[in-house]
Amino acid sequence: MKFTLEASSRVNLIRGYSAQEIRVGEHRLHASCIITADTLISEWEPASFADLTLAHLETILALKPEVVLLGTGPTQRFPPAAIRTALTARGVGLEVMDLGAACRTFNILVQEERQVAAALFLS
Repeated sequence: MKFTLEASSRVNLIRGYSAQEIRVGEHRLHASCIITADTLISEWEPASFADLTLAHLETILALKPEVVLLGTGPTQRFPPAAIRTALTARGVGLEVMDLGAACRTFNILVQEERQVAAALFLS
């Protein structure tokens, strides 16, 4: 799906996504990634949603988001309870959705100037 948005060029916006890539501005990402308004971490470990562990949260939490959007690929899948508990303990909200919904929601929250981090998986 392709998005067309009019917004500040100073922030990262997701311009499109498919099963093979996520387009952020002019960047084409082909692996799991983390996106905030001003940070782009491409090729984030874990490689897939199934590989996600507590240790991977540190990269996200270092960005100090108020909410994390977890885009779990083509279908919505929920992370283990330990991951949800760890985010709650740090005062960080978690929203879990499929990749498309996460991309759309990220763009809305960024334009509202919210402190959001999207952790996105293609698979």
